[in-house]
Amino acid sequence: MEIETTSQPGRMNRLNSAVAKSWVGKRFKLTERNSNFTTELRAGTATFLTMAYILAVNASILADSGATCSQSDCIPLCSDPSISIPNCTGPDLRLIQPDQSCMFDPVNTGYADCLDQVRRDLIVATIASSLIGCVIMGVFANLPLALAPGMGTNAYFAYTVVGFHGSGNISYQSALTAVLMEGLIFLLISAIGFRAKLAKLIPKPVRISSSAGIGLFLAFIGLQSSQGIGLIAFNPSTLVTIGGCPESSRVSVAPVVSYLNGTVSVMAGGTASEGILCLNGRMESPRMWLGIVGFVVIAYCLVKNIKGAMIYGIIFVTAVSWIPKTSVTAFSETASGEAAYKYFKKVVDIHTIKSTAGALSFKDLGKPYFWEAMITFLYVDILDTTGTLYSMARFAGFIDENGDFEGQYFAFMSDATAIVVGSLLGTSPVTAFIESSTGIREGGRTGLTALTVAVYFFLAFFFTPLLASIPAWAVGPPLILVGVLMMKAVVEIEWNDMRQAIPAFMTLILMPLTYSIAYGLIGGIGTYVVLHVWDWTSAGLEKCGLLKFKDKVSGSNGQLVDEEDPAPKTLHNEV
Repeated sequence: MEIETTSQPGRMNRLNSAVAKSWVGKRFKLTERNSNFTTELRAGTATFLTMAYILAVNASILADSGATCSQSDCIPLCSDPSISIPNCTGPDLRLIQPDQSCMFDPVNTGYADCLDQVRRDLIVATIASSLIGCVIMGVFANLPLALAPGMGTNAYFAYTVVGFHGSGNISYQSALTAVLMEGLIFLLISAIGFRAKLAKLIPKPVRISSSAGIGLFLAFIGLQSSQGIGLIAFNPSTLVTIGGCPESSRVSVAPVVSYLNGTVSVMAGGTASEGILCLNGRMESPRMWLGIVGFVVIAYCLVKNIKGAMIYGIIFVTAVSWIPKTSVTAFSETASGEAAYKYFKKVVDIHTIKSTAGALSFKDLGKPYFWEAMITFLYVDILDTTGTLYSMARFAGFIDENGDFEGQYFAFMSDATAIVVGSLLGTSPVTAFIESSTGIREGGRTGLTALTVAVYFFLAFFFTPLLASIPAWAVGPPLILVGVLMMKAVVEIEWNDMRQAIPAFMTLILMPLTYSIAYGLIGGIGTYVVLHVWDWTSAGLEKCGLLKFKDKVSGSNGQLVDEEDPAPKTLHNEV
């Protein structure tokens, strides 16, 4: 009796064997990279489910800027709000023409309708730019990395550059132009190979520790409420503390300004956080405990080496959260919850971009704020995306002894191209997603993982209501556990050498605490330079014949030691 020929594993083995021998298998080097077709599909599924939150989150953040909506979208109102406009007649009633205040609370209904339309445009823009980036990454770079509009840069775009409902220094259309221009510059330096040379300038301890730093960053995200289980909350004294309180016990935190006369008020046009301050009921949130159950499910599967661990955890928590009228439902009994449930029930929704595509403007080119935004986008993308690419390549085991990895040229080209495409569609810069590590953990080693993610993004054009309803507490557990897996890089750091250990630690700790991969790299590189500047200066002076001996590590008093004579000496110059 030949059980294997009729069993599911037998069919999978035959499928994997057939694909490996086909043009597809040879093109994507399945055998060479010790992978197979079904593993790549599973890895792509895990990656997509982990990053699917970006569809709703990115659109929501960018819509907070007001996007293409303006004062002109506000509709006139009657001086008596209880009376409709057609009946707004008589000596005591009049039409009120909207001014700029119509874009802020209480938001004019016409402006609110425009924001709702723009939010759906931005979901489609997020899908399209992510799909194109993943296809380029998969086909040309043959790497298991997915791309999408990056968290952090989208917040900078929306809240700093454009401002809440357009209250910033330049318009949404001009901000897209800044992204387009930095994307073209980024594409140019990637095409001529200069970006790879820039990456090589990143010191070794910083490159190694960036992988672990990104792991901590992921875990930090997964522990918060915005894209996680909500175990960590805000504290006005210590910044962070234990959270996990029910949604009814959370409040938002708004930016305030203190005046010289002692009065305090909320900043005009300031944006409030999303319920990050926990008033009471800590560790009593049912959603947090459901997320912890999902964490245990994934952790147990990882311990037992069960394939698809990330997928099982995400699907389990999501399925339970889709049950309405429960304490853990993703559709709370609020206006926003009811709207989300109404959208979820549509299941299939085909939406075309109506306002954000091609919404470019060059009218702010003369403003210094425009160039400040463009330069900021550029250096963040250079550091952020390059650091992420190298960290993911290291996590997958692709880095060679020279610090290079196969397909890096097209990997650099893919995210640069995706930035240009994304700006034309109306979204913030696209980057390689650190959530790709979940797919790498599932065994993804080729571009088929990225192409699988691209297929899911294509399906998202039609099933956006379902994908946009994956709750944060379903995404948090895999992010935390990927952080665990990425910490293994710290063993490669030479902790006994303080010149290596200190920059590595600064990189590792600043990434989560500044909520930025770029700032972590800047801190690590800056520390490395400061600690080595004396060595480099001494070496340069000695090469010019100005110093008698080299700077060598000495005893605790910091004295210099001659290479040939180990006895401490006092530094002197020879002119």
